[in-house]
Amino acid sequence: MTDLVTFGETMLRLSPPRGERLERTRSFDVQAGGAESNVAVAASLLGLDSVWLSKLPDSPLGRRVVRELRGHGVRTGVVWDKRDEKRLGTYYLEHGGAPRGTEVIYDRADASVTTATPEELATGVVANADTFYTSGITPALSETLRETTAALFEVATQGGTTTAFDLNYRSKLWSPTAAKETYEALLPHVDVLFAAERDAREVLDRDGDAVQLAHGLATEFGSDTVVLTRGEQGALGIRGGEVYEQPVFEADTFDAIGTGDAFVGGFLTARAAGADVERCLTYGAATASLKRTIDGDLALVTPAEVEAVIAEDGDSISR
Repeated sequence: MTDLVTFGETMLRLSPPRGERLERTRSFDVQAGGAESNVAVAASLLGLDSVWLSKLPDSPLGRRVVRELRGHGVRTGVVWDKRDEKRLGTYYLEHGGAPRGTEVIYDRADASVTTATPEELATGVVANADTFYTSGITPALSETLRETTAALFEVATQGGTTTAFDLNYRSKLWSPTAAKETYEALLPHVDVLFAAERDAREVLDRDGDAVQLAHGLATEFGSDTVVLTRGEQGALGIRGGEVYEQPVFEADTFDAIGTGDAFVGGFLTARAAGADVERCLTYGAATASLKRTIDGDLALVTPAEVEAVIAEDGDSISR
């Protein structure tokens, strides 16, 4: 049985050298990046057997994505798009500090993945996995992917696979109203729900403090576990009525992109090992802190590094 299967879009990220502007740079650093593949890579490097499903253009760019993910131990189940109009999504990231923030520009419209259907995908691996994961970015990309995401959750449920979902709301992809409608159709099929507290409030239109929000989501949709991420306030998890809180681990932030995906990858890795929610939150937070020190979308970390962060924090508390 595969430990973790994820499904979603992976793009190429193009970044000018730090301090350069997009409008004048003559060179780009190129890396693969996408929420679901980021989670798969983090989990793979932390010890899980991870598979990423998607649809890519049958082109050098599509093959580059596959080679990069496989280089980090992720197995790939890719549908190759051979149409003349095939394309891979890209995004441009210009690093900036105060008072100029980091700028992200997407060029992902009509990417090959937006046409992926359940019939094309290796759904058998979803039915036979321990956990299936995708994020709210995927159904935001096209009507086809909204239908495919729902179908994959159905496959997972019928196969007895645990389902995990991160709202991951992106205002550049759809409106809060459209996102809310889709989320609320999917959430009854989700066992482990991740949500930014702000998304629970602003997109799902829920009220109350963090504990009330988590309780409300778990009760309304029947999720086994609900995790709210709260920025500098850390994360809060609830399971079986029990509430657990996890502060952030301090980190020097070199690149914050992918931090949330690293948290999910760490959490799901600990969960696959049979850890309780408290331990899963700690493991996720430690993984996320390490990611902030690394350039690119991917949490290129080891289990020993994660355990060292946790141990160091425990030592500081005991002193």
